[in-house]
Amino acid sequence: ETTLFCCRTCADRGTKQSRGTLAGRNLHNTLENGPHAPVYQLLNLFAYGTYCDYKERAASLPELTPAQRNKLRHLSIISLASNLKCLPYSLLLQQLELKNVRELEDLLIEAVYCDIIQGKLDQRNQQVEVDCSVGRDLGPNELPNIVNTLQEWCTGCEAVLCGIEEQVSRANQYRESQLKVKVQVETEVSNLQKTLKASAASPSSGPAPAGAASNQDADQPAEPRDPASSQEPRQPGKKSSKVKGLRGSGKIWSKSN
Repeated sequence: ETTLFCCRTCADRGTKQSRGTLAGRNLHNTLENGPHAPVYQLLNLFAYGTYCDYKERAASLPELTPAQRNKLRHLSIISLASNLKCLPYSLLLQQLELKNVRELEDLLIEAVYCDIIQGKLDQRNQQVEVDCSVGRDLGPNELPNIVNTLQEWCTGCEAVLCGIEEQVSRANQYRESQLKVKVQVETEVSNLQKTLKASAASPSSGPAPAGAASNQDADQPAEPRDPASSQEPRQPGKKSSKVKGLRGSGKIWSKSN
């Protein structure tokens, strides 16, 4: 019954094997060291192995049926797609041991219709572009790599978190400094406004403007001037001489004579 379950599980293309499948059926203790150990090893290959692994150990493993061989090739494509998103035809032909491109494309199309992978065939560049694929169980040798990968991821997250905290701290400091500058500028502007208002309200103690003086002079009436005072004073000791002339006479008589 156990052997029949293993054969059916390997042949069913809608079933994905994992360590949980083996543990759920209590197959680990039943098959690992029993007479059906080769069947157990074959089931492990369907859990996390590849078609190349089977070819390397084909002498000690049961012969695969065409359905089992096809399914193991599908699972091998999943393993390859976990490392590469663009799988060249040359790599797939080598890993899956197919004879020609036509068989490979038929296998890939079947994998797409079975929802094993999602992608598209690029016949011009002879490759398949894988968008996503189903998951597979991890082998015992892969656990340390997974632990290291998760540790690196945690370290990277901590570094990013520290960087974000530093950026937030610098942003807060810059904001506080800008607020202080704003308060200082507002205080200076307020003091300047108060000073201008006070100077405008107080009376001016300086000399009156020239325009105001001219206006004041224009308002006062003009005083009359004495014409006598405007004449120049005569010099003392000098007498004005009067000269009289006689008509018809060529002599000029002075008054003193």
